[in-house]
Amino acid sequence: MSMTSMPTPPAADQPTPPEADALALSAAAPAPSDTVADTPAAAATPEAAPAPGAPVAAAPAMSAAECAEQLKQRFPALFAGAPKPIKLRVQADIQARAPGVFTKAVLSAFLRRHTGGTGYLIALSRASHRLDLDGQPTDPVSDEHRQAALDELARRRAITQARRAEEDQARRDRAHLLRDFEKTTLTEANFCALKGLTPEQLQATLAQARQEAAEAPPREMRHEGRGPRPDGRGPREGRREGGRPDRPFNQDRAARGAGGPRNRGNNGPKAGGPR
Repeated sequence: MSMTSMPTPPAADQPTPPEADALALSAAAPAPSDTVADTPAAAATPEAAPAPGAPVAAAPAMSAAECAEQLKQRFPALFAGAPKPIKLRVQADIQARAPGVFTKAVLSAFLRRHTGGTGYLIALSRASHRLDLDGQPTDPVSDEHRQAALDELARRRAITQARRAEEDQARRDRAHLLRDFEKTTLTEANFCALKGLTPEQLQATLAQARQEAAEAPPREMRHEGRGPRPDGRGPREGRREGGRPDRPFNQDRAARGAGGPRNRGNNGPKAGGPR
């Protein structure tokens, strides 16, 4: 008589995974994790644990945008407004205060994205303490985490500056190509051979250069917004059309120009009489 196999009891819930604060700066050299792993005791606090025999409602499916909106409504002191440094192990606090609302997966995904934003990194680098769900200071921001945020901000700034420099150089190259094409006496085929471009690439580059030239502000407008001069003086005034400043009328100079005697002021005539 065969024995009937008993159903395998459901596996116990795994401990809460470590909470990421999204300070992994790069895959090659990740920054230290900004959280401490939840202990089983912390994950099974009386607030979070269901009553014996009570059914545990599964958290509904939720997108990242819905998760962010729910967190703003439930905990505005921490998640509404400008980014604020989040306390460590905040997932356990959220699950205790809002049981069955958020899944671990959606909370982890939201926190990784939220704490990886530039605004959050700026806030973390400037703050002295992290905040809990009620906006109250908790753990101090460690020097390690602050430096990791500063390093990531510097890396992003360098990438942005390098990208802008490349874009500016590419724009100048297209403008130079357009000027050369408008002045050349070569055929299009020979011009393409000279520049190492196909006819399709040439026409696409010229069209982009013409559009950029049309969108560029006039040369006169580029100089109108200049502020005061470095010496602190205001804008130059009193200049004539030729560029020389207007000088006050001088009677002595006018007299010399008319052939009159030179006014020597109090010095009088030189010794020895007139020459």
